[in-house]
Amino acid sequence: MRCLVTGGAGFIGSHVADVLADAGHGVRIFDLCRSRHAPEADHFIGSILDLEALREAMNGVEAVFHLAAVADVKDVFSDPLYAESVNVRGTVNILEAARRAGVARVLYGSTTWVYSEAPNETVDEETPIPPPRHLYTATKLAGEHYCRAYAELYGLHTTILRYGIPYGPRARDGAVIPAFVKRARSWEPIHISGDGSQYRQFVYVRDLACGNVAALANETPGRIFNLDGEKKISIRQIAEAVKQIVGGAEIEYGPPRPGDFGGKTALSLRARTELGWRPETPFGEGLDAYIHWLDETERPAEMAP
Repeated sequence: MRCLVTGGAGFIGSHVADVLADAGHGVRIFDLCRSRHAPEADHFIGSILDLEALREAMNGVEAVFHLAAVADVKDVFSDPLYAESVNVRGTVNILEAARRAGVARVLYGSTTWVYSEAPNETVDEETPIPPPRHLYTATKLAGEHYCRAYAELYGLHTTILRYGIPYGPRARDGAVIPAFVKRARSWEPIHISGDGSQYRQFVYVRDLACGNVAALANETPGRIFNLDGEKKISIRQIAEAVKQIVGGAEIEYGPPRPGDFGGKTALSLRARTELGWRPETPFGEGLDAYIHWLDETERPAEMAP
């Protein structure tokens, strides 16, 4: 199957492209730049705000994995207008381009942050979702609603994938684990916003990518799947693990971030039963893999074998 991955040069998208290629699918990447991780893939360079560029990229495509987004909550907070344009209007462009190009499937990368205001501590895909407080969550929920509307009005087969917090090789510098590792490697204090009790069910990025590709085989339209880790890891535990592996750094605490997500236990039982997916990589093993990748990436060229 020929698949287009928007944001395919990025963190999650590049791993989805890898797993698709490993599974024998044709891969086309749409992003603002070429992917250095998949130079052999078919590339279309452009913005998801450009409808015509998207229509051209979707020619001959059977499924679209829509992962392009402003994903860093700090970036959303600092420039909400740009975040809205990419995360909301960009998603409408994806759906409309797919409709016009006759694409059979759109799989939309959402987030477990959508559960942040739910009163339940444990949530699943059937949990009612109250109005969000954070702009990032609002933009991702808007994308989900547009997916449902296009399915209802135009018969477009959409699947919503709610990601936990991914980590692993190729992670963007602003994410919590890379930020902690960078400070520890520089012998700077690891800064935690709040008391560090907020937690996530971190999911190793290769496992997450496998969940995306597994969803491609599910032919039930309109399904929503949580793709999350199985073990709760607090921000404080991450800092302590990084300190133990890297060494040196102290841990300091500061004011909480506005609208921060304290954490929910997002169950992924539907993905296990309907997709045959579950995360396989323990957190410590994934953290070691990330640090090893970072060491290899940052080695001077003359030291490379």
